[in-house]
Amino acid sequence: MRLKWPKKLQGVHPRQNKNTANMAIKKLSGFETVSIPLNMQIGPGCTSLVKKGDQVEIGQRIGEPLGDWSVPVHASVSGTVKSVKKEILSDGTHAEYVNIDSDGRESVSAEVRPPEVHDREDFIKAVRAAGLVGLGGAAFPTHVKMQPPPGKVIDTLIINAAECEPYITSDHRICLEYPKQIIKGIMLTCHYLNIPEAIIGIEDNKRDVAGVLQKEINKVKGTLDYPAKGISVVILPTLYPTGAEKVLIRLLNGRIVPEGGLPADVGVLVQNVGTIRYVAEYFETGMPLISKIVTIDGSAVQSPANLEVPIGAAIVDVVEKSGGCRIEAAKVIMGGPMMGVAIDDLNRPILKHNNAILMLDEKDATLPSEIACIQCGRCTRACPMLLMPTTLDMAARIQDCDKLAQYHVMNCIECGCCTYVCPSKRYLLQNIRIGKTLLRQSGQN
Repeated sequence: MRLKWPKKLQGVHPRQNKNTANMAIKKLSGFETVSIPLNMQIGPGCTSLVKKGDQVEIGQRIGEPLGDWSVPVHASVSGTVKSVKKEILSDGTHAEYVNIDSDGRESVSAEVRPPEVHDREDFIKAVRAAGLVGLGGAAFPTHVKMQPPPGKVIDTLIINAAECEPYITSDHRICLEYPKQIIKGIMLTCHYLNIPEAIIGIEDNKRDVAGVLQKEINKVKGTLDYPAKGISVVILPTLYPTGAEKVLIRLLNGRIVPEGGLPADVGVLVQNVGTIRYVAEYFETGMPLISKIVTIDGSAVQSPANLEVPIGAAIVDVVEKSGGCRIEAAKVIMGGPMMGVAIDDLNRPILKHNNAILMLDEKDATLPSEIACIQCGRCTRACPMLLMPTTLDMAARIQDCDKLAQYHVMNCIECGCCTYVCPSKRYLLQNIRIGKTLLRQSGQN
């Protein structure tokens, strides 16, 4: 079906560069070492369950959650623990890493077995035991999302298959190659969380996905776990950032998440398509989250691809195994070009929420210099959250927290549309992020 969307929907149309959309997922193995951080999520991480010299197997729990928001971490290869030590993460923070030398045997732990689930509580415990976090990039603990605050009733499950960032096609391929698991994951979630309706949102540049998923939905209509109001596939405009959670909710059911609020405040649970697919995977096999499907692309890459790789595999090894670079990369981004994070070391590991690695040549990597704002208003017209980026930018530069609060800086979803359209190449998003940090530190948010 097609939904009517607001006429004044705001956003941008960057070049799609979906070069790998027709490339099937290839599984890479044979990594000699992996370095697995014990904190790959929003919230507290884990404490190590292993020490140097210990033997581990695939799927074995190596990180014990530190709090209710934390999820366990598991070994992605079998072998010997080389070290357990603190190292830097791609975002500049530090975490404890478990470094494992692979023995090449790929032996699977006896801990790996499908969960026994009888009710809502068992289901949420199983999702947590799988080590699941939001696989679209946010890394929000999935089991926490599934437990709305008291008094909040979820009536709609939204599956985010928009994948609006340029280059990235890993979710696109998951939809085409794992439709049965996606629909099964939706049905399990709706059944155990008592959600009557599910909506899958897909941009209209992925119509092949809509057909594949609709065919799978038709197979399961009327079965025991099928949601009361059904599962629908909705085709959305190809407009960045359609896949942003608050934008997607507004497009699919017209609800507005309040400032400072969560989707649960408007009766919605949003899950990335890769996350919901892995719910089914875990229930079928009992294998926790030990691998990640990522897109490798960019102007410096020799052979763009969609790959399934062990969590903790070094980026340099992944790129080398996939064909290497045709020229030296001037910038490497973990994620997409709009919201991704530039990394300073190719030995950084693939993380649970890492959906792409972009290797850019000198031309694509060079940032233009700022010049004075010409007050053209393009950033305001592009902002999907209806903010005034220039005002927020200036407030952040002079550290005016009152103005940052007055102009709702915390509503910014950090999509980068403002910076993308700015003819003066102002560092709008960078300064708005600083502004959000300033406001948090001031206690006014």
